[in-house]
Amino acid sequence: MDLVTNTESTPPAAKPGGLRDQLLQTSRELLDEGGPAALSMREVARRAGCTHQAPYHYFANREAILAAVVAEGFRELADRLEAANDLVTTHDRRTVSEASSNAYVGFAIMNPGVFQVMFRPDMINHAAYPEVVESGDRARDALRRLVEILYQDEASTELEIAMWANVHGLASLLISGPLNYEIPTKEARLTYAEKVNKMYADHF
Repeated sequence: MDLVTNTESTPPAAKPGGLRDQLLQTSRELLDEGGPAALSMREVARRAGCTHQAPYHYFANREAILAAVVAEGFRELADRLEAANDLVTTHDRRTVSEASSNAYVGFAIMNPGVFQVMFRPDMINHAAYPEVVESGDRARDALRRLVEILYQDEASTELEIAMWANVHGLASLLISGPLNYEIPTKEARLTYAEKVNKMYADHF
């Protein structure tokens, strides 16, 4: 007698790139399209083309999949910021400042759904997910290093927060504030952000 595999209790077959990665990518698309309200385990499964139970083989619940997306987002942001900081070996401080600001705001513009959840502690308990804490700390360390590069002996926590507020504020205006409606496309928002960031960097 043939045995029938119970797909509800065994891990789903991996697809190219892995089903877990596919679920995360689908989650990011849903966040970009409709914000946190658009993301549910059932909708992620439907969009990914797997059974409703399949996501639970990788993520315990909705918060867990959001945490994985947030950790991924912080890692990508940290990569961008670290690459900008590394320009200090061959470029002046103004160039580093401009590159870092473009890296931060550019990430937000290209990943608006993820970016907004990354800074929403009411959406997930960061402390419950070590990968979120680790990746978030890495991004913050990159920002701290930027301030040290730009201000050297005058670097301080207050300057770090001021620079963070500058880029985060611009990003928020462009992805969920008035500028999001005034500047209708991602390409135009990127161009606008680059102009603003260049003006700020000229102070160095």
